[in-house]
Parts: sequence; structure tokens; C-alpha cells
Amino acid sequence: MTEWIRQKVLDAFSYAGALWELIVRAVWELTRPAERGRQEALRVITRQILFTGVDALPVTSAIALMLGMIVITQAGTQLPKLGAGGLVGSIIVIVVIRELGPLVTALIIAGRSGTAIATELGNMSVNREVTALKLMGIPLQRFIVMPRMVGVVVAMFCLTVYFDLVAVLGGFLIANTQLTIPFEAFIEGITRALSLADVAFTAFKPLAFGAAVAAICCHHGLSVRASLTEVPQQTTKAMINSVTVCLVLDLLITVPAYLS
Repeated sequence: MTEWIRQKVLDAFSYAGALWELIVRAVWELTRPAERGRQEALRVITRQILFTGVDALPVTSAIALMLGMIVITQAGTQLPKLGAGGLVGSIIVIVVIRELGPLVTALIIAGRSGTAIATELGNMSVNREVTALKLMGIPLQRFIVMPRMVGVVVAMFCLTVYFDLVAVLGGFLIANTQLTIPFEAFIEGITRALSLADVAFTAFKPLAFGAAVAAICCHHGLSVRASLTEVPQQTTKAMINSVTVCLVLDLLITVPAYLS
């Protein structure tokens, strides 16, 4: 048992190191000026933003709207029983803007776009396209990893802001129709509860989540060797690991920030 735990810990550190190396190389390729292949990289970034961000707006809107309604329904019916009916705005900030907004958006992107990236790169590996790029001396980090990582990070940030706004709108619809809370009082409660730290961490979390999801899915997609059966296996691993890493990152960001 001890040897099994030791091996799992070593594998986890090795996996984290591989992901970190992938992210560092992608950032280096982003900052390094290069004329060759710039248009192709921009094309892939634009396509990734459209697929990850714009195409995900319908499902994101539906989930955010329903989540905002559910949170306000629960808060609006239970808090008055505890004599805390004026804390509806704080509930929106704490539950939706601070935590669920970035996290649920990350899960949506991991399940939708992350699996697509892993599958695409896995098929490229099986079809020897990745090998062909290496033989031609084309850096994978510049033409494969970096554009997809930039696209996912940008889309994750924009979708998180959009998710929060739609969730607040859904909460207001319930607050106005069922709890008869006017719009001015609803917004005032949110702005009063929203601190600069909430805004900073809400902006930082999607950047961290987006980089993690993109790196994990690219890593697993490029880990496919020669068999088509590896593609769904690596895609499943990419999905599970993306969710796990996002939860771990959320824990590491939230606990020191709000308990210190």
C-alpha cells in the first residue's frame, strides 16, 4: 500500500510538471516575436475563441439563468426565516460571482471544448499529422498548443463575465416577481457586498482554469500514439483531470484568500 501511494504521488508530480512545462512553453511562444506562421496562429486562435466562447453562449445562458433563479429562490425563501432577508445580494456575490460562476463555466468548457481539443489532437496524432509537423521542424507549441491555450483562456474569461451577468439577471427575475424586491435595491445589495478582492479573484480564476483545461486537453491529445482506441481513452482522462484540477485550483485560490 505504501509503495502504491508513493508511486501515485510521484505520478501526480510528474503529471503536474508536464502540464507546467506545456504552459510555460506556450507562454514563451506567445511572447516570442516571429513572423513565420503568425497568420496561421491567429487563425487558430480566432477559431478556438469562436468555438469555445461564441458557440457556447446558448448552453451557458441557460445554465446561468437557471442557476441564478435557483440560488435566489433558495436564499429568498430561507434567509427571512433566519432574520437575514437583507443578505440576498451577499448570497449572489458569494455563491455565484465568487464561486459558481468561474467554476461552472470551467466545467462547461472542459466538457464541451476541452474534449473537442483532446479528440482533435488525438486524431492528428493517429493520422501522423503531428509527426509530420515535427519532421518539418514546425514547433508544436507555436502552431498547436499556444493558439488553443490563448483561445480557451480568452473565451473562458469572457464567458465567466457573461455567466455572472446572466445569473444575476435570473436572480433578479425571481427576486422581482416572487420576492417583490425592486431592481435598485437588488443591485445595491450586490454592489455593497461586492469587494475589490471578489472582482480580482473572479478575474483571476477563469485565467487559471482556462490555462489548466487547455494544457490538460492538449497534453492528453498529444499523448495518443498509434491506435484509434486511445483517442476516447485520452479524451475521458482529459475531461476527468480537467474537472479535478479546476476544483483543486479553486480550493488553492479561495482558501488562502478568504481565510487569511
